[in-house]
Amino acid sequence: MEPLYTAEALSTGAGRNGHVRTTSGTVDLDLAIPKAMGGSGDGANPEELFAAGYAACFHSALQMVARQAKVAISDTSVGSEVHVLTNEKGGFTLAVNLEVVIPELAHEQAQALAEAAHQACPYSNATRGNIDVTVTVSQD
Repeated sequence: MEPLYTAEALSTGAGRNGHVRTTSGTVDLDLAIPKAMGGSGDGANPEELFAAGYAACFHSALQMVARQAKVAISDTSVGSEVHVLTNEKGGFTLAVNLEVVIPELAHEQAQALAEAAHQACPYSNATRGNIDVTVTVSQD
């Protein structure tokens, strides 16, 4: 299967206390370990980048499935929380909470669209079976 698109980035320095840059140059920033994990918190961190990417990707998937279902939606948003957790092996894992806001639809219809988006979103497909992802739908 041929890729539709490939994003490419390089991490230099000290990993979480280093620098990341994409080959396109649109992402070019210093990273810092979050204060909650013992760092300075003076820069972005990988979980923030993942949260932003997942929220944007899921939001696009939501809009796509709504178009396919011929359901008009507007003023929608997707919020993402990415949690770093310790695991039983002494390492770390992630968990994600997604909050999908579709104000103008009945809850059941909004829930159906969110579930369809969860099946279509590349981030959801990549994480399925690997980390816990909770999708919550609200109208506000």
